[in-house]
Amino acid sequence: MRDVTYRYPAGSGRRAEGPPALDRAAFDVRTGEVTGLIGVNGAGKSTVFKALMGILRPDSGSLEILGRTPDEARRTGLVGYVPQAEAVDDDFPVSVRDVVATGRYGRLGITRRLRQEDRDAVDAALEQVELGDLADRQVGRLSGGQRRRAFVARGLAQGAQVLLLDEPFAGVDARSERVITGVLRDLTARGGAVLVSTHDLAALPALADHVVLVHHRVLAAGPPGEVLTPENLALSFGGEVAR
Repeated sequence: MRDVTYRYPAGSGRRAEGPPALDRAAFDVRTGEVTGLIGVNGAGKSTVFKALMGILRPDSGSLEILGRTPDEARRTGLVGYVPQAEAVDDDFPVSVRDVVATGRYGRLGITRRLRQEDRDAVDAALEQVELGDLADRQVGRLSGGQRRRAFVARGLAQGAQVLLLDEPFAGVDARSERVITGVLRDLTARGGAVLVSTHDLAALPALADHVVLVHHRVLAAGPPGEVLTPENLALSFGGEVAR
């Protein structure tokens, strides 16, 4: 991400005149590492994810994912996205396996017919997130943590080399947190890249190799020990700095 600025449109469709959601934001997410994205609510974290997925177009600046534009990376399945909240109708008759299988759609023809290699990828992803025994359960009947694991599995089945996760640990159980963390570590060990936002600052040193602190612009970036200082956190989260 290089000098990205973005303002959300006002209700009239014209650009808002207030401060930008992102203001010349610039940072790198490295392959082989988990990068943590932190900041207060409204600091621009979700905007970062939407820009990287090509969901919104920056007013200025540029983004690149493994040498491709966000649109190209999404179309070719290089990047997977687990948003902060998934809208799932609890009564809609779709199974966990069906949800994970949508990660293969970019590889299928117009018939959307799964081949054996696609079914194998779905099964492998379900096992990796420890949901193999719940594959045929209606997704609306899963717990919050299980549901989040299902959408992580969708990214794995997709074969994404870059995984973006917006608050994946919010409201999940301890087992789901452990499983998701293990999946992220496995992906980076195989040369993938992970960008994950979280409010759990205490867990960041064990989770992330690199941390980016944002408050519309990038306030600090580097190893957790260098970024998670009282001075840096006060810039974003406010309050007096402990002495």
